[in-house]
Amino acid sequence: MRLVRCLSVVVGASVLSTGIAGADIPAGVAALEKGDFEAAVLEFQTSFEDGNADGAFYLGRMFELGIGLEPNLAQAAELYKAAAEQESTLAMTSLGLMYRDGRAVIRDYAQGAELLCKAADKGEASAQFNCGAAYDEGKGVAKDSAKAKEYWQLAAEQGHITATDFLGQSYKTGDGVEIDTAKAFELFSASAEQGSPMGLYEIAIAYESGVGAEIDKVQAYTFANIAAARAHPEAPALRDRIEAELSAEEINAAQKAARDWVAAAEAKIAEARGN
Repeated sequence: MRLVRCLSVVVGASVLSTGIAGADIPAGVAALEKGDFEAAVLEFQTSFEDGNADGAFYLGRMFELGIGLEPNLAQAAELYKAAAEQESTLAMTSLGLMYRDGRAVIRDYAQGAELLCKAADKGEASAQFNCGAAYDEGKGVAKDSAKAKEYWQLAAEQGHITATDFLGQSYKTGDGVEIDTAKAFELFSASAEQGSPMGLYEIAIAYESGVGAEIDKVQAYTFANIAAARAHPEAPALRDRIEAELSAEEINAAQKAARDWVAAAEAKIAEARGN
């Protein structure tokens, strides 16, 4: 089996032949999080042999990112191919991006778009975003801005942050869709809730300018402040410009709102991690 040949180079055939009864992907991910890389390899390998194509995908990610294994993009590509052949949408997405970027395989926009859009049509959010990007740029498929927005909408509905931001920008500027500043604000608000620097910056702009939302300088300062902390390059200047227009009381209120927002976001992350 090609998968075994790939892995035996690094971890040895004796390890691969051990096997784990009832191996599964979540157990492999849990082992990764604990730093037990040998157990993770065994879980993913056995899962693949048991018919779960995503097992090869996760092994490929270990090679691609150098998690517990020496980084090896060529091995990663082979594992993604093995998984994609068995309809792993995660592998199709990663392999499609490798073809798009020309990493460990020839740069081939058509091959990349085919894989990405196949995974997109099967519901993979990251693939939907990247398939949309292929249509937006006309790389590997005929340029079609409307189709790009359709894929970004699908990804946004699944909570894909960048797709939500790109779609919001489209509604703000009228790129491929009719300008709808209220819809843009709604989308940027959704991505801001997930911590997107772009979403945070854009709703700050909306509150400052009154385009897409009612003017509220305190809210504008609050979100510009958070966007600046999250490294949006234009947010510090926006924050400072708004601050110059506020009273001391308004600044204090906005800074408290920013503190509360950050604390709530950190609590949500901690809860999701089970801490």
